[in-house]
Amino acid sequence: MSATSTDPYVVTLAPQVHAFVQPDGGWCLNNAGFLGDAEESLLVDTAATERRARLLREAVLAEGLPLPRTIVSTHHHGDHTYGNGVFSPEARIVGHENCRSEQLAAGHQLHLLWPQTDFGRVDILPPSLTYSERLTLYVAGIEVRVLHPGAAHTTGDSIVHLPEQGVVFTGDLVFHGGTPFLPMGSLAGSLRALDLLRSLDAPTVVPGHGRVTDPSAYDTTERYLRWVAELAAEGYAKGATPLETARRAELGEFAAWRESERLVANLHRAYAELEGLPEGSPLDPVAVFGDMAAMNGGVPVSCHA
Repeated sequence: MSATSTDPYVVTLAPQVHAFVQPDGGWCLNNAGFLGDAEESLLVDTAATERRARLLREAVLAEGLPLPRTIVSTHHHGDHTYGNGVFSPEARIVGHENCRSEQLAAGHQLHLLWPQTDFGRVDILPPSLTYSERLTLYVAGIEVRVLHPGAAHTTGDSIVHLPEQGVVFTGDLVFHGGTPFLPMGSLAGSLRALDLLRSLDAPTVVPGHGRVTDPSAYDTTERYLRWVAELAAEGYAKGATPLETARRAELGEFAAWRESERLVANLHRAYAELEGLPEGSPLDPVAVFGDMAAMNGGVPVSCHA
């Protein structure tokens, strides 16, 4: 079968280090990564469906690596974790302590959002090894630093940094070419997370969705987040709802980004912070996804997996 523009592909980032990229990077088309040698390997995230996780498994083997004994989950969302079962029971799963609790609470949440999607067999397998602030692993001689940025995309995010290789896997702190998604995390925290990412000084950036990029992605993401904060402050002061504020907004440089309907979800989070609610405090998912559907022409957002 010939490859198409929607097939996953592997990018070699440094010796022994690879990214697994899934175009177009839209809803449920995340990136993963893997590293190692002939003796051992580590995986960063899996995929949304059993079929796609098996493609990731094949990609690891095609690079001459053994199947991973460790998976680092950058956060709990199903597009990054539903495929964990494809690598079980050989792989232990590592993640932030909040990633574990959030994943257990979410369960088969994507099945409820997208009941028509064939996810295959999905076992909810949260981290069995958790950390609170930072953790360092060594795999095939590679130092793998796992860092928690605080509440950002979710309350349980992890950054995976390979200092010697100059590579960082950001998870969904960065969507390259796609719209950020904040309702389960924090707008203010997302800005702090970008500062942390910059401080790592890694020239190669693997976003949670979209093409492999460089630190310029932090600047464009920051401009978007600050624009959302300004929109929210203006709308909140006028007594406008997040949906009313989103509908009046001119997207400008962000108009070409995928999932523009996420603006209203991000405004829900920004409004919550303006109201003084704690970062990461739960929002009403019915209201958030209902407003996104309203912004999406009156139809629910579609799963791309």
